[in-house]
Amino acid sequence: MLIAITRQVSSAINQCELTHFERTPIDLVRARSQHHAYEQALRDLGVMVISMPEEPNLPDSVFVEDAAVVLDECAVVTRPGANSRQPEVESIARVLAPHRQLFTIQAPGTLDGGDVLTVGRTIFIGLSGRSNQAAIDQMDSFLRPFGYIIQSVPVTGCLHLKSAVTQVKIDTLLINPAWVEKDNFRNVKFIDVDPSEHYAANAVLVSESVLYQPVYPRTLERLEALGIHPILVDQSELGKAEGALTCCSLIFKA
Repeated sequence: MLIAITRQVSSAINQCELTHFERTPIDLVRARSQHHAYEQALRDLGVMVISMPEEPNLPDSVFVEDAAVVLDECAVVTRPGANSRQPEVESIARVLAPHRQLFTIQAPGTLDGGDVLTVGRTIFIGLSGRSNQAAIDQMDSFLRPFGYIIQSVPVTGCLHLKSAVTQVKIDTLLINPAWVEKDNFRNVKFIDVDPSEHYAANAVLVSESVLYQPVYPRTLERLEALGIHPILVDQSELGKAEGALTCCSLIFKA
């Protein structure tokens, strides 16, 4: 069984952190409706969803992926790169504690889970505005004993590594090559996003199913042409907060 930890959209979402986007109003009712549909899509795939209540004083807290990295053997509680987001991790750690041995990133390390892409036994970590080398070194010390290989990946032009690349099949990555170089990834196939859809590289792989957003139709055509037929989930309102599909859940084996 798979478990997904989610959290309801904060009533303060319009005070979210923004790095690459201009601030535009977020419709809270619509954002919550879209998030509920996302949770239901996970349930429809047989995932047990643990939905945490909103944090009204933590605007970005719906983006639970940034607070932890969950593997089969353990979990790493992060130290987000935006100071306003660091209080999010305590409640996530409490929910994870019954399921995994926990490690915790310490200062001066900063790490957002959105910068962490696990492909087999290799963990790629984006060197971004939110995640630094000190945190990557700590991840290596935590996870190398479990047989993981840690590889840093420079990211440019976007917030997180998983804004630029995600996994859509066991051997296939969906990638925006303008933001991350393919040479960082070995022994995999690539599907390039359509050049007109810069943010189209974010998808959620759940077993053999893929969740994807309908707002990227040209890239969707590329996926379908290669036999990948995603389940469409609109998360466009949270996209105004620089959020994406992977951001909104922590999915792991029970």
